[in-house]
Order: sequence, then C-alpha cells, then structure tokens
Amino acid sequence: MCLKRIEPVALRNIPDAMTTRPIIFDSQAINFQALPPLSLYIHIPWCVRKCPYCDFNSHEVRGAFPEKEYVAALIRDLELSLPLIWGRKVYTVFFGGGTPSMLSGESVAEILRSVHMLLPLDLRAEITLEANPGTVEAERFAVYRDAGVNRLSLGIQSFNDVHLQALGRIHTADEARHAIEVAQRHFDNINLDLMYALPGRNQDPTLGQTPEQALQDVQTALSFAPQHLSCYHLTLEPNTLFHRNPPPLPDDDVSSDMQQGIEELLAAHGYQHYETSAFAQPKRQSRHNLNYWQFGDYLGIGAGAHSKLSFHDKVIRQARYKQPQSYLQQVAQDAPIQTEHEVARDELAFEFMMNALRLNEGFDSALFSERTSLPLLSIRRELEEAERRGLLFRDHQRIAPTLLGQRFLNDLLEIFLREST
Repeated sequence: MCLKRIEPVALRNIPDAMTTRPIIFDSQAINFQALPPLSLYIHIPWCVRKCPYCDFNSHEVRGAFPEKEYVAALIRDLELSLPLIWGRKVYTVFFGGGTPSMLSGESVAEILRSVHMLLPLDLRAEITLEANPGTVEAERFAVYRDAGVNRLSLGIQSFNDVHLQALGRIHTADEARHAIEVAQRHFDNINLDLMYALPGRNQDPTLGQTPEQALQDVQTALSFAPQHLSCYHLTLEPNTLFHRNPPPLPDDDVSSDMQQGIEELLAAHGYQHYETSAFAQPKRQSRHNLNYWQFGDYLGIGAGAHSKLSFHDKVIRQARYKQPQSYLQQVAQDAPIQTEHEVARDELAFEFMMNALRLNEGFDSALFSERTSLPLLSIRRELEEAERRGLLFRDHQRIAPTLLGQRFLNDLLEIFLREST
C-alpha cells in the first residue's frame, strides 16, 4: 500500500464530525469515572487582511469592528455556558483568531476579569493570546501582560520579505524582529509560528523557498531563544485563495528535506519535538494544545468556536454561529449555539487517536480508557495492525507512533477508521 505523507496543520478547534465510518463496538453506555481537564478557547474572528492560505474563521475588517459589542457577547456566551461546566476548574485559556491582538488591552482585561469572576480558574493557568507582529499590536503587549495574559504566540511565518509578500502577510521581516524584541520585554513564555515549503513572488517557481531559506528562518527564530516554536508545512486548504489559485510550491522531496533539516536543527538546540508541528524547550510545551491532543475538554466561545465537553454519561460537541453578525444576533437572543450533538460511543476511539497520535511520545495506555470510557482491548486488532505495518510502538505502559508513523500519520489514523468485523 502506498503511504501518503501527512501535511502538518495548525490545531485551533478540532473538527466537529467524522465523515468516514468509525470502528464499531458494542452498545454499552458511556460511564466516565472522572472528567478530563477543561480549557477555555476564546475566538476573535477579525483580521486586517485575510491571508490566502488561511482556512480559519476569520473576516477582514472593513472599517471599525464592533469591539465593545463583541466583548459583551463573549461574556454573555460564557455566562450561558456555565450550567454545562459548573464547578469544573479551567486550566488554560487561549485567545485565537483571526487576530486577537486587534483587541485593546482594556477589552482583554474585561474578558479576563469576567473569566476570573465566573470560573474557578487555576492559579497557575496558562493564558495565551495570538498576536500579529505589526507595530500597533506590539505596542499593546505590555497592556496584555498587565491584563493577565502570560503567554504570547506570534504569527511570524517567515523572516524573508519575499516569502511574507507571497503569503499575503501585512508585516515585514524587520517588524517581526521588532515585535519579538518588544514581546520579550514583557513575556517569558513566547511561541513563534513559522511556515515552510513556501511560494515565491509573482508565481515564479524559481523564487520558491529553498531548504537553505527554510533553515535560515528557523536560525533567525533561534537567535531569540523562544520557549516554543511551531513549524508548519504550508498546505493548500479547501475554501482558500491558494486552493482556488495554487501557487508554485517546492515539491515533496524538497519539502521533506526542509522538514528533516528543521527537526535536526531544533534538536541540536535542545528543543523537544513533542507534537507533529510543535517544538519546545524543556517543560515549555503548550499546555492548552496538549489538552487538545490528550483528548481533554474545552469550552469554545465566540463566533464559530467549537466545544468538546464530557459528562459522566456522554460527550457532546457544539459549534457557535460562524458569521460575526449572526453570532452577535444569536447571543442577544441567548442562543449562540448553532449545532450540538452527542458523540457516539463508536466514534470516541478514532477521535481520541486522531489527537493523541499527534504526540511523538504517544500516551499512557491508561489514558485511552480514562478519556473514552472504552477498554483498550476494544482496539486490539487495530493496534496489532499498526504495529505490523511499523507505524506504532506499544508496551504495557505507553502507545506511540514510530518515526514512520509520525511521517505518515494519515495512514496510521486510517487503521482506526476501519469497521471491526
């Protein structure tokens, strides 16, 4: 069987539904002995310009955006959600987008004050805000820190002006460097987003990114010694401008060389490659994203935000109204949720594996039963098949993708989509 390389992508909100057939188990009822950790995701849907590769729920601002109205809607959305999470401690908060750094410091402070008042927020909670490295946003970093944000994620993408222009980014390489310097004055926990396998300018394939240029971007990032780096392979996602009008990109062999070179360079500098696209200094992994990948729970508020919430006898998924104006209107009617469904017990194994197998070190064997209410024996044949194909390693304590499984994660996951016979 031909193996297909997975193209790493950013994980913000996990997709709501599986479109292929799940593994089938018996109809025993779900019965969780303990609920998983809970995170809060806050979606800010606006940006200055929609990037041609972006498939997230983001909308270009045409003039002013209704900041005060939206902040009030977020707080009301949270209030309406309290019965679903009553008494549960929140361990991480993440402002994603869009461009959350379009919010004023006062707005971020108001949101976080409400979070503190309404939820039992852990004293050591990780609170992350995504920011673009433009001058206006950089001036706000000190205010965000004072508001309670303690982790900043900067969307650098590249330190090469040609590649930034090809990606449709509105900042320059110099502005990116300046933003990092400003951020480091106020934060001691910073993530830098980088992309590789990038197009060049004017649709000229000879101007596409080379392995040397990809490594130079990473070396520039390393010169700032960030606590965390996310290195994503550019992918042409459906419903994006790049998908409709694909730019010339480096071929698979060249992009594979880039990936290998990046992984080796970061390992040499002491960064742990702990997830498909994530690298961290020791003990500096993203706690929020780790909760996703370990199949924890998350409440998502804001336009288009998704939630996954566990109860003692079920798991539900929700999605808010996607268009900002529709979301505002629905919140005004105390009805921000557009769709909600209970996750079938038969789907839980694949959903767990879809997340947990992104972790290069895998997961503790007991975690599968804790987070799915299924016995590990229920996927015995799938585990054996993955081992036989060299995609997975397991012992009595841990289950993890092999190096081959990491490189061809889609093929590994497909094993857990097959129906049992």
